[in-house]
Amino acid sequence: MCGIFGFVTNAPLNIEAAKRSLHEGMDRIRHRGPDGSGTWVSRDGLAGLGHVRLAIIDIESGTQPMTSEDGRYTIIFNGEVYNYIELREELGGEFRTRSDTEVVLRAYQRWGAACLGRLRGMFAIAIWDTLEQKLFLARDRFGIKPLYWANTKNGLYFGSELKALLPFLDQRTVNGKALSDYFTFQFCLGEKTLVDGVSQLPAAHYATISPGQEPRQTRYWEVHYNIDYEHTERWFSERLRELLDDSVRMHLRADVEVGSYVSGGVDSSLLASLARDTRPDERFQAFNGRFSEGADFDESRYAAALANEQNMQLHVADIGEQDFVDHIAKVIWHLDQPTAGPGAFPQYMVSKLVGENVKVVIGGQGGDEIFGGYARYLVAYFEQCIKGAIEGTLHSGNYLVTYESIIPNLETLRQYKPMLREFWANGVFGERDDRYWRLVNRANTFGGILNSEAMDQRATMAEFKSIFWGENVGKESYFDSMTHFDFKTLLPALLQVEDRMSMAHGVEARVPFLDHPLVEFAATIPADIKFKNGELKRLLKTVFSNRLPQEITNRKDKMGFPVPINLWLKRGGKARDLIGDILGSDRAKSRPYLAPGMSVDALLDSQSIYGRNLWALLSLELWHQQFID
Repeated sequence: MCGIFGFVTNAPLNIEAAKRSLHEGMDRIRHRGPDGSGTWVSRDGLAGLGHVRLAIIDIESGTQPMTSEDGRYTIIFNGEVYNYIELREELGGEFRTRSDTEVVLRAYQRWGAACLGRLRGMFAIAIWDTLEQKLFLARDRFGIKPLYWANTKNGLYFGSELKALLPFLDQRTVNGKALSDYFTFQFCLGEKTLVDGVSQLPAAHYATISPGQEPRQTRYWEVHYNIDYEHTERWFSERLRELLDDSVRMHLRADVEVGSYVSGGVDSSLLASLARDTRPDERFQAFNGRFSEGADFDESRYAAALANEQNMQLHVADIGEQDFVDHIAKVIWHLDQPTAGPGAFPQYMVSKLVGENVKVVIGGQGGDEIFGGYARYLVAYFEQCIKGAIEGTLHSGNYLVTYESIIPNLETLRQYKPMLREFWANGVFGERDDRYWRLVNRANTFGGILNSEAMDQRATMAEFKSIFWGENVGKESYFDSMTHFDFKTLLPALLQVEDRMSMAHGVEARVPFLDHPLVEFAATIPADIKFKNGELKRLLKTVFSNRLPQEITNRKDKMGFPVPINLWLKRGGKARDLIGDILGSDRAKSRPYLAPGMSVDALLDSQSIYGRNLWALLSLELWHQQFID
């Protein structure tokens, strides 16, 4: 796990100028690679590659940039390819190192861009071809590892984090379409970032770049929801067990100790349990975080139940208001751009604790999007069931769940009453895409805070619909359409948080649910097996019920690491003073996306206990100060 930075210029640079540019970009991402660094510049001065290293595999000899024996190709690589041992055997011949980096380099020499289909893992890759004077960039199937680029008047610059590109931009302005995405979802859709001129290489894509030319992008992988109606639930259960066991085994490959995040939910707890099975005689460290504001902000009891049952060494980060005051600006700086809600802050604090104990940790990202873990799926189906019952069509079509069967699982929605009120406040029983838009659209909850003239959601809604009705998803299953949209949009935002908060402390975070054989298989499982009777993550919990304590399996109070910011506001004190100062400055109140005359005190007093609007505005303002101003 590392950080990469590089460029392809429109005109040759002298070697010293090229190295200065490399170090200027690398200095902003050195937290990603505290164990070493290296640079390489082509003889003609057209290309430069820089690398900062966190040593996980082949600690002694896996340094980068790495050049092929014939001198033609030079690679920098961020991530892990878990099947590098098998690929090395397939490639044959002598290797100079035991690293996965050399395997990727040799695979590209042998198969070109087609090598990506053979890689199993998370990666951002850059390879310069000296013979053809061409840069090859590639990103893993799910976008676990980041890769940004900016095409400027001087050439193309790329890096693991957006902040590395800032010194090389022609100008710094906010992308209006990305801002609309942000206020709608709290993340950006597609390749967009909040900075004009900076894009992300999309997940599952590679690109080739020649000096002075625009990048040419190609998609090399897609998940297809080709539903398998031939096999039984028992067969799907057995296959799921095989694939997840294998993924966990592969994700534990490292030359250093591997620990696990344990939030107290099903996903991270299950992965920690399976990881523990593979190393029963070794120490296994697990990590959790909690706030002292009461049970509504503390899931450590569930993590403790798992740790006690399976003899794990549990570390718990106690997080308080002072931590928020001390670290919130650092959290936003490391995030690159605000995204996905306030959970980034406690994850930053837990990752700090992880970094004091281990260098690699596994986490549960992806489980909700693949197996259906969000309460809004249940809300959406509940409305459709009511509609079918009223119209007398409930039992005449291929409904996933019926009105009668869904009722026992509605207890899950107890803490989502505000969301239900908002969802049904503006009509019911519309088209499925319009109703899901209503569920996920946060912009209509800001009241009069946002300037409507600066918030044009038309492009955002059009892009939402193109993803929701993707060609790779069948039109029959509401469940598949919803989970596919979240898989393509929310999941990358959560992965951004996972990557940045762990790498801020020199920790490599691995996500075993996002193993492409497992994801491809899950996309073929009929929705009525994954989501029968409206039970969230029903198949996953059924298959692995014996691997988790009953306290976790039977939970109905899914939290998602809530942060008591709004309690601190109502109580008054350091957090309220800090937030009031940040949002109450003349510069903050003059942002063009805010309505004129906004009252900061009224804003601070109006927040509900789990409301996220204040976080959206606060993190955006801090980001604006750090990245734009």
